[in-house]
Amino acid sequence: MKYSFENLEVWQMSRELVKEIYQLTSTFPKDEKYGLTSQLRRASVSVSSNIAEGSTRWSKKDQSRFYEIAFGSLIEVLNQLILSTDLEFLQETQLTEIRTKIDQTGRMLNALHKSTQKPKNP
Repeated sequence: MKYSFENLEVWQMSRELVKEIYQLTSTFPKDEKYGLTSQLRRASVSVSSNIAEGSTRWSKKDQSRFYEIAFGSLIEVLNQLILSTDLEFLQETQLTEIRTKIDQTGRMLNALHKSTQKPKNP
């Protein structure tokens, strides 16, 4: 059985983001295991998890809230990647490459969120 979230392109992209975050953070200093490494991994997993959970909610309001949380986690990932670059755990080129994927995921997540909103009355 396949669940509806598995067909969402934004969820599929968020899975790719998780894999990339895990690969990037595997090169971080070992003393960051419980710092930025852990935070980045948890936040990236939160993006895909909240998309999946939101897709199972019955009301549009509940769906919308989970998509908002997913977007917040995505921005958290971006912030932490910027900090990682500041701390020289990542190169600027790595940040630029992954930021493109974050931007695309954010746009798709925003569209998904908008699809849960009530149409405005004229």
